[in-house]
Amino acid sequence: MAEKRQVIVRIKRQGSPKESARWEEFALTWRPSMNVIICLRDIAENPVTRDRKKTTPISYDSNCLEEICGSCAMLINGKARMACSALVESLEQPIRIEPLSKFPLVRDLAVDRQFMFESLKRVKAWIPIDGTYDLGEGPRVSPEVQQAAYPLSSCISCGSCLEVCPQVNDNSKFVGAAIISQVRLFNMHPTGAMHAKERINALMQPGGIQDCANAQNCVAACPKNIPLTDSIAEVNRQAWKQALLGWLIG
Repeated sequence: MAEKRQVIVRIKRQGSPKESARWEEFALTWRPSMNVIICLRDIAENPVTRDRKKTTPISYDSNCLEEICGSCAMLINGKARMACSALVESLEQPIRIEPLSKFPLVRDLAVDRQFMFESLKRVKAWIPIDGTYDLGEGPRVSPEVQQAAYPLSSCISCGSCLEVCPQVNDNSKFVGAAIISQVRLFNMHPTGAMHAKERINALMQPGGIQDCANAQNCVAACPKNIPLTDSIAEVNRQAWKQALLGWLIG
């Protein structure tokens, strides 16, 4: 009988932020179309390390399994990526899995991305509407604007762009490329444009657009191929224009 093919996985584990980190290694049975999430599920079904020691299932975030929710972002072989689309077949073994390092650790591979969501609230990344009466049809949007806006709307708030950004660190409050790109998206919409000044003002504060050093790591790490550097350039132009108008008027 042929020997079953194995997948070797090394996972960085930490029970809580106050505990010391440790590495555990697992040997799993390979099967076609296997991804990192399947590896974590296999470990949950049989939490025994490669050296036959009983352990506990790995804590991690996951939901859609279709690279849509953004929750399963983690470091896989040192690279920020989505675990659901990271196929074992294309990964060098042993597969090294760690939590994202730019967000507070919760447990094992689970991190707290609250900073991203607070930043989205800070820049008003939504289009406010009054739902107390029938608003009728929305404003028409040209095909050119739709084409430019569509890729921006595919952001899944995974945090990969923040993970690879050197400006996102313990000494900075930089909001990151994803948030800046969302400001561009909502400022492009005819209704959203009514609040464009507020969004740009928010990004002109500490941690905003001026903190970007143009490393361009973000656009390479984005799993949805969003033109993040284009968004940063456009929002930076809007900020300079708004600042100049404020200086001329004031």
